[in-house]
Parts: sequence; C-alpha cells; structure tokens
Amino acid sequence: MCIFMKTVSCIFIVDDDPITVFGIKKMLKSVVICDDIQIFQNGQEAYEAVKERKENGRIIPEVIFLDINMPIMDGWDFLDEIIALDINEHIVINMITSSIDPMDYEKWNGFKDRCPYTLNFKNKPIFKIESNDLGCITAAS
Repeated sequence: MCIFMKTVSCIFIVDDDPITVFGIKKMLKSVVICDDIQIFQNGQEAYEAVKERKENGRIIPEVIFLDINMPIMDGWDFLDEIIALDINEHIVINMITSSIDPMDYEKWNGFKDRCPYTLNFKNKPIFKIESNDLGCITAAS
C-alpha cells in the first residue's frame, strides 16, 4: 500500500459513463495528487490526446482508467493504437468494465502478453482505487 499520497503528473479517465467518471475522480482525490486529470468519452478522443502529447513532447499520462465498451473507439482499439505509438514512458492502464463476458477477461490476458505497459483489469462498479492502479509497488510484510 502507498503510505503517502502518490504524486502523478497526468491521469486520463476514458469512459462514456458520467457516474463512473465522477466516482473515479472522487476516489482519486483521497489517494493521489494530480493537477492534470483529463476526461474523454471515447477511445478516439483519448488516443488523439496521447498522440498530440507525444508529438509535442508533452507529458504522457502515467495512469489511464479505460472503459472497454464505448462508442466510436472502444478500449481494445485504443490499446492497439497506443501500443503502436511506441511510447517509452511507463503507463499504468486500468481496464474497467461492467461486462460479465468471460471473453473480455481472456482478451485482457492476451493484451497483457503484448502490451509494454502495466495492464490491470477491474470490474465496475469500482469501490476503491488500489495502490497498483496508480503504479505503486507493494512490499510483502
């Protein structure tokens, strides 16, 4: 567990559900210090923002909360695109879903094997932001 509040330079929340976005933002306030939290309603908007940041040498998000099922570009397509961008910075991507389809979990496992970033899987509703959701390393006691 993170003993102190973690400072994160940038967080993206990519979800078309305003209740989920509200909940994540509220929970983040108690565990992280971040002056740059960006909200996107679909993967295309978030991808364009990451691409623009990379092209202009701006800070890449350290943490992304990414819904799987969204209009225009879903979470899986976003992952394909962000992997292709070849970003060298460490990113923690938290896949979030209300789906109970076991294929989503299997697909996530497949992405974990080829994704250069930390990839977590969380079911909605999210009740707590865990330390590993922010990239904190926990030590066994």
